[in-house]
Amino acid sequence: HCVVWERVWHRCDVSIEGDDEARLARRFKLFQLLVAAPQNTPDSIGAKSLSGYGYRGHIFWDTEIFMLPYLIYTYPQTARNMLLYRYHGLAGARRKAEGNGFSGAQFPWESAGTGDEVTPRWVPDFRDPTKLVRIWTGDIQIHITADIAYAIMQYWRVTGDDDFLRDYGAEMILDGARFWAARAEPEEGPDGDRVYSIRDVIGPDEYHDHIDNNAFTNYIARWQLETGLGVYKWLQANYPAAAGDRGDRLRLTPEALAQWKDVAKGIRFIYDRDTGLIDQFEGFFNLERVDPALFQAADRSLQVIFGIEGANERQVLKQADVIMLLCLFRDEFDARTWQTNWDAYMPITDHRFGSSLGPAFHAWAACEVDRPEEAYTHFMLAARADLRNPRGNAEDGIHAASTGGVWQAAAFGFAGLRHSAEGGSVRPWLPRHWRRLAFQYAYHGQNYAVDIQRGEGGEYRVTHAAI
Repeated sequence: HCVVWERVWHRCDVSIEGDDEARLARRFKLFQLLVAAPQNTPDSIGAKSLSGYGYRGHIFWDTEIFMLPYLIYTYPQTARNMLLYRYHGLAGARRKAEGNGFSGAQFPWESAGTGDEVTPRWVPDFRDPTKLVRIWTGDIQIHITADIAYAIMQYWRVTGDDDFLRDYGAEMILDGARFWAARAEPEEGPDGDRVYSIRDVIGPDEYHDHIDNNAFTNYIARWQLETGLGVYKWLQANYPAAAGDRGDRLRLTPEALAQWKDVAKGIRFIYDRDTGLIDQFEGFFNLERVDPALFQAADRSLQVIFGIEGANERQVLKQADVIMLLCLFRDEFDARTWQTNWDAYMPITDHRFGSSLGPAFHAWAACEVDRPEEAYTHFMLAARADLRNPRGNAEDGIHAASTGGVWQAAAFGFAGLRHSAEGGSVRPWLPRHWRRLAFQYAYHGQNYAVDIQRGEGGEYRVTHAAI
């Protein structure tokens, strides 16, 4: 047992020197993720891992956006198993799309054995358990379809697993693109041109529902449409038989592909090019502002303080939304856009009592705007989510999303790891008291080691090499 675990940690641990609590919390997080990961069969990880009955064991976007990147870079075969779970649920995603009147595949917000939607529609009110509250996420939190596509492409780019993309991944991406082409609504733009809106949704920030043109949703939907066109061309060029099969079964006619291009070109993304400000959704900045002092003084969730409708009517966020968009597509936005949106959204986010999903991405984002000390505060909020129980809900089970999130904060944030066709790079932003950050990862079958050490004068000594 000890020998096996030593081998596991050698392969996929993150070494932190100068901070015993961070080191312990980080290993606890990664342990919880590793013991729940399906190593031998196509399966996935629920939002509470194997540790409790919260969310009834259901699978959310937590898996693809938060947990999967760690496994993609350390245990790619396990990551492949988790993506195969989504492929085996494709029939359920198609049933959901058809039931809502759309073509293609609409992946469920909460998934279980069959891949059908299992989100409860009603739950007891947190203030008065004798009353019921309508849960809308299963109906209108639709960005998960593109989140899964994002994970598929991340897996393919990191592993180079062409067989998976040909046999499984491409079909999920293409059928998801069909959904977005049907879901986007054509409208007349301000100049009389045709634009497309995605209305009546919930974005990653779940304090606001029934909103229009959520920036995260629209941007990642456009990305999936454009990616679908690229993947189909890749199939045609490299695997014409597979391309013909997908094209026939999914009715990828020239007219359908032309519509994808039209929707991708015209989808609304509310972005001020002069300031770099991205509107979280249409009308967000017309909502009532909240006294900044309340964010520091609150001893419970701001949604509990204001009520569900009250939070919906105010400029207060449950978790990263635009900030998460910037992280996932970090090199598509310039430094001004990063800084402007950090300044706009960080102060109005319910960091302490909102979602456990947010702090890890806020830690990553803080590094991108050169705030490593602030990044550390968010990193530890994520790392302590279970050991310290800051939200008072540990009895529901492990906060599984933050298990993978802390790895992303360390690798993509503090280490600044990037990988592209030109190769990998590291740009460190370590907290002042960290003396060393080191980890290993795999890219296209080659193992690499990153070792960042801080000298007495604060200078970095960085080793990033194949091993």
